[in-house]
Amino acid sequence: MGVRPQRLAGQIQQDLGEILQQEYQPAGSFVSITHVLMTDDLSIAKVYLSIFAPKRDEKAILEAIDQAQNTIRHALAQKIRHQLRRIPELLFFLDDTAQKAEEIESLFQKVGPIPPPDDEDDSKDDGGVDTTTSSS
Repeated sequence: MGVRPQRLAGQIQQDLGEILQQEYQPAGSFVSITHVLMTDDLSIAKVYLSIFAPKRDEKAILEAIDQAQNTIRHALAQKIRHQLRRIPELLFFLDDTAQKAEEIESLFQKVGPIPPPDDEDDSKDDGGVDTTTSSS
């Protein structure tokens, strides 16, 4: 990704974050944008959301945001209209990085601790160099 798409992705992340938190964040939940990826032609912005909603369906919140995409895009256009001629299409995705990290951590817990190496080989821990002296 070039410099301009990266810079615009950061701006879109900031502006969309404000829009989502003010208008589309249900009470008792927290919606944040983890990252935005822009296509090189600036026509599509892939927006990855992290949704913390105890006792609520995260996918339902994502679906509601996705259904309001046109309204959200219009609100974004009001904020960045002087930076872009054409406002990118917004594609929303649930960022499951934290969930995958928890799954990996759970697998590590199932495996248990790795036993330390045997102490028998400590005397030969000299990098394979023969340290015995031989008199010739």
